Amino acid sequence: MSSLRLLADVHISPLTVEALRSQGYDIVHTTDVLPATASDAEILELARVEGKVVLTQDLDFSMLVALSNYGLPSLITLRLSSAKPDVVAQRLLDVLPTVEIELTEGAAITISDDSVRVRKLPIRQGRRG
Repeated sequence: MSSLRLLADVHISPLTVEALRSQGYDIVHTTDVLPATASDAEILELARVEGKVVLTQDLDFSMLVALSNYGLPSLITLRLSSAKPDVVAQRLLDVLPTVEIELTEGAAITISDDSVRVRKLPIRQGRRG
């Protein structure tokens, strides 16, 4: 059983949420705990305060996490070719056990069909030259 606590945004199907829950993941949908009109910033703040990892397909979260300069909340951004709940759930079930430590420590993770990219938080903007 995973110690990860996940917060799925509105772009994640309730069927995906239920599939992860049935496999022992602590996951809630944002609409279960916040108004449907909650902003991305409000979702990130809730996740940070409650120690949850944001699960999304919305690229705006990546920018907000990078700009926040916080070490948490961790973020999982899905960039999958299929949005079918069973496909998404299976990819997450395959990947989550391999990145649990990074997510616990603070990371922005992008999951695609054939790769997983992990960036440690906070994301530092380095100078090149």
